[in-house]
Amino acid sequence: MNIDIKLHKEDLPDQLILSDNIAVDCEFMGLNVERDALCLVQISTGNNDAHIVKLNRDTYDAPNLKKVLEDKNIKKIFHYARADLLFIKKNLKINVENVDCTKLMSKIARSYSDKHGLKDLIKEFTGNDISKNLQSSDFGGDLTDKQLKYCANDVIYLHKIYESLKKILVREKRDKLYDSSVKFVGTRVDLDLASFTSDIWSH
Repeated sequence: MNIDIKLHKEDLPDQLILSDNIAVDCEFMGLNVERDALCLVQISTGNNDAHIVKLNRDTYDAPNLKKVLEDKNIKKIFHYARADLLFIKKNLKINVENVDCTKLMSKIARSYSDKHGLKDLIKEFTGNDISKNLQSSDFGGDLTDKQLKYCANDVIYLHKIYESLKKILVREKRDKLYDSSVKFVGTRVDLDLASFTSDIWSH
């Protein structure tokens, strides 16, 4: 598969036109939001393209990117939105609007499996077996072609996965349960930022 990968410095270009249904992913220096930096945000329109924004970590000044993420008329498909939205809110100081999450969809739709990672979903719904070996690589410096390809793989399949999971949710009559659950993601992020990382519903 030929992927159109474009690397942008600090922000999306002014003239770039995206669709109203995009896939979004982020890369961090680690998983501790208080310590580790948000390095990259990648976006795909679902047409084998990936726009990768290498953020200015001193300012996080990216008005075009922020405008897209805050636009309520643009659907954003994430995989494990909780983590991405946490780092975006901490660093970009915005709330992402109109969010879907394929990990949450998978957990509600695919009760026949306990494997809800992106690699597993790509394999099941597209037949592609991608490598996640670069998941723990350094995204804070100069990026290699292999890292760029890895980042692109994290978004180019999300539209297909979303549509496949949506069909299961509707068929199993769990779509309304998912719709209610995904509305909680923003609150879950606020709880994470307030250090309530455990299950607040437990006894």
